[in-house]
Amino acid sequence: MSFSSFALDLSPVATSRWGSQGPNLHFHQQQQHHRRSFVFCSLKPAAPSSLSVAESAATESLSRIRSLSQVSGVLGSQWGDEGKGKLVDILAEHFDIVARCQGGANAGHTIYNSEGKKFALHLVPSGILNEETLCVIGNGVVVHLPGLFKEIDGLEANGVSCKGRILVSDRAHLLFDFHQVVDGLREAELSKSLIGTTRRGIGPCYSSKLIRNGIRVSDLRHMDTFPQKLDSLLSDAASRFPGFNYTPEMLRDEVENYKRYAEKLEPFIADTVHVMYESIAQKKSILVEGGQATMLDIDFGTYPFVTSSSPSAGGICTGLGIAPRAVGDLIGVVKAYTTRVGSGPFPTEILGQGGDLLRFAGQEFGTTTGRPRRCDLSEIRLGVAYKHADGTPVQSFPADLRLLEQLKVEYEVLPGWKSDISSIRNYSDLPKAARQYVERIEELVGVPVHYIGVGPGRDALIFK
Repeated sequence: MSFSSFALDLSPVATSRWGSQGPNLHFHQQQQHHRRSFVFCSLKPAAPSSLSVAESAATESLSRIRSLSQVSGVLGSQWGDEGKGKLVDILAEHFDIVARCQGGANAGHTIYNSEGKKFALHLVPSGILNEETLCVIGNGVVVHLPGLFKEIDGLEANGVSCKGRILVSDRAHLLFDFHQVVDGLREAELSKSLIGTTRRGIGPCYSSKLIRNGIRVSDLRHMDTFPQKLDSLLSDAASRFPGFNYTPEMLRDEVENYKRYAEKLEPFIADTVHVMYESIAQKKSILVEGGQATMLDIDFGTYPFVTSSSPSAGGICTGLGIAPRAVGDLIGVVKAYTTRVGSGPFPTEILGQGGDLLRFAGQEFGTTTGRPRRCDLSEIRLGVAYKHADGTPVQSFPADLRLLEQLKVEYEVLPGWKSDISSIRNYSDLPKAARQYVERIEELVGVPVHYIGVGPGRDALIFK
């Protein structure tokens, strides 16, 4: 995956005003076929004399957002928790549709409305606060209906209308409560080698999908065969896990629950693949909201300490049925420092007092689980390369985790800053050290930074 721009959220140790959003960078890919022939640049043109600096910046930022391609995506470029939801919420005003393409309720996206009210979303796309935006849950998502209805009810109770604004793919797989139980049993089996999942049942549900005995949203329209399919799923789990106690009463109760859910979900069900196709044909704009992040990708992440789906660019096509040629700009989101939850190698991790300081300053606790995120300070020790123990450079990120654990990190040391930057809205007003940090990252990755987050609220964003 290549990017042509990104954005950075920058306030590590000095302030605790981020809520759950740490510093993030937003990268932005441009596909050059069938599209306009320009690339984003981090240099600003001279502002017309008739406009103030603030007006000029606002005009430029709006122009940049409107120049995004018809189908754009916001993806995590690290291990998740980078602040994707905030950026999607900001951009959603300029898109007709915001769509989730993969993952499930293991994605926790925290957003704030214009009054500063906090919303923690797990399945509902982060465009829901924008009244004109249609939100789509695509075929690649696994859907826990009790959780989805709880989210919808919570939004409605807080004045956010969901009626006619959420579509759920008839091809999406259903995640049942027993999947969550199995997730916990599986983690217990692994003992010291546990994956560190959210225990939301995501992996077991995707397992059901891939061994082809899963149940899809469309199956809710056929309650005559639904009990047999659910019985097969539950019996399979009971045969695999001795700790899973499957009884006829469990089946009866779940069938009755899902009869009610089926009726309640019916107004939301749609062939979202067709919706995507028709929307593209009608020149409607689509923003895809990724869950998790590239380093948790089932193929490209730190396997097996990964999620069960494809949070990288390919998941857009498989999880929504959008043709690759239609996908244009990709905005990758990264923090100014790196965090992850769960297990797995983390070469630049800072343990002890330094990690604790950053974790509490940045409120680095998972939206979905509340678990402390594992942090590295980038305090301005900037990891720029991996090397073998003998000093030989590593040319690409290794698939072998044993090798990854043994690698040495090459750092560049940059000056830090101690001032509170949460109220800054113009790039030129950032401390010199902060600007040097941003610009050094641009040099290293070959991609310009376009958006710099300095807090969790909608307005806490610098357009560069």
